[in-house]
Amino acid sequence: MAGGLFLSWRRPSRDQQKACIAHAGVFNYDPRFRAASSPLPSRNGKKEAEDALSKNGFFIKHARVLLGSGPLTFRLAKSALLSWRHFRLGWAFVDTESPIETGAKFCVCVKELLPWVMMPLQVAYVTDISTPSKQQLLGLSRLVFGFGSGTLQGHLLAGEERFSIEWDENDQVWYETFSFSKPAHILSVIAYPYVQLRQKYFAQQSTNAVLKYVTSKKQFTT
Repeated sequence: MAGGLFLSWRRPSRDQQKACIAHAGVFNYDPRFRAASSPLPSRNGKKEAEDALSKNGFFIKHARVLLGSGPLTFRLAKSALLSWRHFRLGWAFVDTESPIETGAKFCVCVKELLPWVMMPLQVAYVTDISTPSKQQLLGLSRLVFGFGSGTLQGHLLAGEERFSIEWDENDQVWYETFSFSKPAHILSVIAYPYVQLRQKYFAQQSTNAVLKYVTSKKQFTT
């Protein structure tokens, strides 16, 4: 750990990641915005939430891509998230043994120039409306599976990111990422334009990883 950051000159081992999580503090962003990345609010509610985030200095990033249609696509896309396929990028990864459940802590490892940076997060919520019974109970016209994770003390940024799969009323299946963040360390303050570019690049790479997984699995199940 250096200057409040968790660094490694080699690809971080599982023990290093556990140490990062053990030394991380609590959520480092305002409790008012806990779960503000949730996919469930109404359209008007989403706009109000995003306006509040922007007014409090958060940068919002949103990306959505069509994966295909039908129940098979939804099941495979959900499986991709549960197995952290959206983070198998070579230059960025999460230990695939990390549980996706509310309260679980995990570490995102990112290769930046020479050192690896380990950034601690905690699952803030899980949204699992992946059965028609839950859909009907909540009066929704879509099925959704996803989770949002919040940054902890020791992270370069302060905020939240959500990854979700939606199967809508038109039988289309979407992969969506949504995040709000702002600098939480002097390095991210200085290099924030670069950080924003990396966030955009990650969203593209993550989308490609999910698409590749869903497409490849379909070839063996159809």
